[in-house]
Amino acid sequence: MDFKDLSQFIVLSETLHYGHAANKCHTSASTISRMVQRLEDELADRLFERDRKDVRLTQAGAEFKEFAVRTLDQYQQLKRQLHTQASELQGELSLYCSVTASYSFLSELLAVFRERYPNVDIRLRTGDAAQAVDMALKGEVDIAIAARPDQLSSRLAFKPITQVPLSFIGPNQPGAVTEALAQAEVDWKNVPMILSESGLGRVRVERWFKQFGIKPSIYGQVSGHEAIVAMVALGFGAGVVPELVLSSSPMAEKVRILSVHPELEPFSVGLCALNQHLTHPLVQAFWQVSEDWLKA
Repeated sequence: MDFKDLSQFIVLSETLHYGHAANKCHTSASTISRMVQRLEDELADRLFERDRKDVRLTQAGAEFKEFAVRTLDQYQQLKRQLHTQASELQGELSLYCSVTASYSFLSELLAVFRERYPNVDIRLRTGDAAQAVDMALKGEVDIAIAARPDQLSSRLAFKPITQVPLSFIGPNQPGAVTEALAQAEVDWKNVPMILSESGLGRVRVERWFKQFGIKPSIYGQVSGHEAIVAMVALGFGAGVVPELVLSSSPMAEKVRILSVHPELEPFSVGLCALNQHLTHPLVQAFWQVSEDWLKA
């Protein structure tokens, strides 16, 4: 049963007429009849006595009517209470994320949060994704959108939102780098690499090279994965970036994903905050909205 069934049942119990109940509920008499049959099957009891002239509540029907009225009333009270709480919740909530995260899933999440909590002021800081966990750990922001590190501090809480593959990429234009990557056996020691200065992506690619005993030739170290895509697209070397960054890049068509084995471990991207911040009403609200948004 659901709230719609309860509402239609109450109308029928008051009108004691299938046609009149159907009109008031803006539906058909057959729909009302199926609702009654469904409830009676669930409860394993008769709710109405019916003959050609009359419709009457049974004792079980009268008891169920009290339950339905009480349940709908409690539900309406809860809705009013939650609406009041949402309207009253106010203050400033600070977030940190990369530019890519800001226009991928964060935009949808913020839309849901703002609809529910219109009086909360969001302060967004953007920057290198590699700095996100530190921003949360130092308490410089309430919540950061970050890739979960291999070892998460016990002081931090993490809520996963999505899995993001991490890929090697190469230029999609003729040149020395493209020729080197086209070999049947790529000599990675001689492929110029463009890597992030720090962060989980750098850790993962260094681990990948180490297992093959390769010391990579680093052409450049940059801040932010977006810059890696740009430099690879210009033919300066190969790089490693999350595919979320690549799919959002205006230069995505100028690079290609390289097939490597074993594949790099993907990122788990989500919300990151100090455990002590989770008791703050605004952080709690954002945490809950993210859960609801993921289930929707």
